[in-house]
Amino acid sequence: MARITLITGGARSGKSAIAERIAGRACAGGPVAYVATAEPLDGEMRRRIAAHRRRRPKAWDTFESPRDLAGTVERAARGHGAVIVDCLTVYVSNLLGDGSATDEEVLAEVGRFAEAAGRSRAEVVVVTNEVGSGIVPENPLARRYRDLHGLANQILAKAAARVVLAVSGVPVVIKGPEL
Repeated sequence: MARITLITGGARSGKSAIAERIAGRACAGGPVAYVATAEPLDGEMRRRIAAHRRRRPKAWDTFESPRDLAGTVERAARGHGAVIVDCLTVYVSNLLGDGSATDEEVLAEVGRFAEAAGRSRAEVVVVTNEVGSGIVPENPLARRYRDLHGLANQILAKAAARVVLAVSGVPVVIKGPEL
């Protein structure tokens, strides 16, 4: 089975910090690639990105990838013992973009990413949000996003050797080996 760890949970549940610890241990202080899917399109997102950058070690290499996640993970895995992808939630939103992508196209792209991560020699740690546990969204686009994201999470969970649920900063392994 692939060396993929999927970390899911709610907003501000500690997913990224858990991913960083797993990746750091996986390569025993060696090079880590950090694949960021967010784009700094507004002030609030720029602040979030800056906070993530401050928290991780300066020696880690950052790869910006709002769309071609499969190709970026393949490039990032070369020369790195671990690759963090943060996050699938934003990536699915990026793929939806202006709404012209079909559900099948979005899920095919997520599948392509899962296959690339599965072929990697590096430990690939993927951060995602659990967006379907709340209320049913009011509008069709939000419901479509919630549903697509749930299916995307299932694709990654199936490919992953380990799935971790982050709850209040505590990692709870729900599939695969303990941490």
